[in-house]
Parts: sequence; structure tokens; C-alpha cells
Amino acid sequence: MKSIRAINKFEEIYKHSPAYELFTPYRICPVGAHSDHQLGKITGFAIDKGIHFICSPKENGVVELMSMQFNKRAQWHINQTPETKTGDWADYLRGVTLALKAKYTLSVGVCGVLDGELPIGGLSSSAAVTLVFLSALCKVNNITLKPEEMILMAKSAENNYVGVASGKLDQSCEVYCKKDHLLYMDLLDDSIELIPRSEKMKPYKIAIFFSGIERTLAGSKFNMRVDECRSCAYALKAYSGMEYGKFNETNLRDVPYETFLTYKERLPENWAKRGEHWYTEFFRVEKAAEAWRRGDIDLFGKLSFESGHSSIYNWETGSPELKRLYEIMTQTEGIYGGRFSGAGFKGCCMAIIDHSFEESILENVEREYLKTFPDLRGKYSACICETANGIG
Repeated sequence: MKSIRAINKFEEIYKHSPAYELFTPYRICPVGAHSDHQLGKITGFAIDKGIHFICSPKENGVVELMSMQFNKRAQWHINQTPETKTGDWADYLRGVTLALKAKYTLSVGVCGVLDGELPIGGLSSSAAVTLVFLSALCKVNNITLKPEEMILMAKSAENNYVGVASGKLDQSCEVYCKKDHLLYMDLLDDSIELIPRSEKMKPYKIAIFFSGIERTLAGSKFNMRVDECRSCAYALKAYSGMEYGKFNETNLRDVPYETFLTYKERLPENWAKRGEHWYTEFFRVEKAAEAWRRGDIDLFGKLSFESGHSSIYNWETGSPELKRLYEIMTQTEGIYGGRFSGAGFKGCCMAIIDHSFEESILENVEREYLKTFPDLRGKYSACICETANGIG
């Protein structure tokens, strides 16, 4: 798996062949969205598309990067990395440089070209680019990280440097996943299970439908939704007489579902909706894992559709474009299930499909979507993927 255009760009800039060609896959989450930050349970797949990094070491400690998706090049020294974000695409990478340097000695920098295979938005390209860069920085400095270290450092860059209040879902999928296995993870104790595809399961592929509008979490209402969810948990603890401490350390996982049912009428409507999504999503994940284990892809897909519905009406995310894509998917023969991919602020939708309907699915979704949004012709796109191994 190579990015020929990134290799060509590297050789054009540096006049020699790269030392390394690294890759991190994108991820999808069929069921379990918007729950990891409250220590819920998630499911996930890595897919066979992702971020390529064509690079070589720089002994002088300079980091010098360009991206095929952004015009501005980025440069800093590993010992003089800016302590606060600058507002460009490379902030995730500056943040993870600081996270790595806080634990390990860095002396060698890296120069290279990054290339993403698919449009930005919904597949966790930010986590993928962070992890592939972290892998490169470790390689040139002879550092070996455990999988959980990689996940925490990448998450730290996103939370503490960029300022997105995300959980570990994205990084965990991109590190732990295995081809034809469902990642089933409990964020309470970080326990993972890789459930193999049952021999009884009907054939499937993964379809990605891009709305034609890209998005970034840092500029969306993502953090507000997380705060509303945490506020719900904090209020429930107060109403029920549970002990509560710091707001940022309060999670719905601490609060029994029965407590939510008892006091939800006393919550502000938005907080109650966020709680309703979180608890029902928790139970959907458990059901989805068991459906996958049994080889029941029809039920697994149905639960993914239900997750998407709750994201619209309880979590209240989704641009008009993504809502329309979701609606079309529910009405298209051959799609087992699907939902927004990622936070649901623009970006894309993912679907688990019967591969024998692949051609008609692609034709139907594009036709119906562009009827509603004709101005997005040429920007809308779709692709068919397979599950893949993570980098761990």
C-alpha cells in the first residue's frame, strides 16, 4: 500500500528517496458514538483507507511537513515546539510532539509528506495523522511505545493542545482493530475484545458517503455536547444524593440507568436528551457485539441505524446534508445499517452493505442525494472499503 503522489512529491522536494513509508488507517464506529468521553462502550472497525506518511529523519531536530490536503507547510524544532496551538492543520502534530517529549528524550526530527486517501471529515483523519506522525517520530528516535501509550499521547494532543474534548474511540480503533473483527471496547477499564466475523455471517462491505462538506471538531458544537452530557451526570448525582467531585471528572457511567429514569424529568431538556442517547447507546453496543458474535448482520445493521436516529434526535447533531444521506440509506435496498461517521457535524456517513447490491447502492444514494443538493455535484463522493488491521 503506497501513496505514489506523496512519494513523488517527497522526491521532488528533497531530491532523494524517502527512508520510511508509514500508514495509519481511518476508522468507523457502527454503534457506540458519542459515548467514549463518558466511559461508555464502543464498537469499531479500521478500514483499508487512511493516512500515508512518506518521510526521512532530520538529524538537526527539525520537523518539516507538508500535506497533500493543505497548502501551508509546517515547521518547528523538536526542542522548541510551540506550547500553544497556532490554528493550522499541524496543531495535532505539535501537540503529540510535546506529549512524546514529556516522557522521552527526542534528538532527531523528521521531514516528510502526508497524504490522506479520502476527504476530511468523519473518519477520524485527525487521529490517523497524529498516530502516523507519532509512529515516525518514535522510529527516528528509536523509541518503542506500547499501544496504550500511543493512544494516550494522541488523545492528549487532541484534548490538551487542540482543545477537543474527545475520548479514546478514534485512536483505539486505529491502533487495536483487526481485519474482519469487530473491536468491542469498554472505556471504563479499557478492556478490549476483537470479535471475529462469524462463518454464519452474510458477506458485507463498508460504504462511505461523503456529503461534500468537510468539518473540524474544534470549530463545531462537539465540546458543548460533551459538557451537556457531563452536566446531566452531575445533576443526577446531586438529585439522587450521590457523592460528586470535580465536574470534569464526572461521567454518566458513574450513574445507574435507574437513577436517570427517576430524575430525568427534572433535567433541562437538552441534558435529558444527551443522557437518553448515552444510556440507549450503551445498551445498543452490548446488543451489537452479541449480534456480531452470532453472525446476525441484519440486527447489527438495524442497531447501527438506531444509533444514527438517536444521534439526530437525542444527541442533536447532523447537518441537513448528513441527515438526508442517513434518510436515503434507510430507504436503500442492500444496506444493512449505518449512521453519521464521526461527530455528525458535516463530513460523511458510513454503511454496512450487502456487496451484491454495491452498484445499485452507489447509484441510488448519489441520485437521491444530488436531487436534494444539486450544488454539491462534483463535491459529493462515495467509496467502498474493507475492514483492515490497525497499526498496533
